[in-house]
Amino acid sequence: MSKRQKRRKERMAEKNEALKHKRATLRYLRIAPRKVRAVANIIRGKRLEDALAILDFTSRAAAAPMAKMLRAALANATNAESIDVDSLRIKDIQVDQGPTIKRYRPRAMGRATLVQKKTSHVSVLLEDEES
Repeated sequence: MSKRQKRRKERMAEKNEALKHKRATLRYLRIAPRKVRAVANIIRGKRLEDALAILDFTSRAAAAPMAKMLRAALANATNAESIDVDSLRIKDIQVDQGPTIKRYRPRAMGRATLVQKKTSHVSVLLEDEES
């Protein structure tokens, strides 16, 4: 490994270490990613307090698990460093598709059709407003 590759690897490790404590993930959420993305788009870029308030009054099924995930990210950030909670905002929120659970539904004339129960993986990254 060259010196350049070593330096790059060290910089990436420092960056990951700095970001490690300000993130949270929600995996295998049994709601389709398309529906979760609708909620994620509402809170993307907002201050953490505002996002939690918005999720409390959002009448979508994905709002409650996402609020729980944001509270987990807040706990991760405050336990790792002495951070002002009021200065945190959502830097990045990603919704990816998880594994699909496949079931069959009986239909007319002895047939069966496939029912795909989709899951989601959600990850959130917080940052200070000053940075």
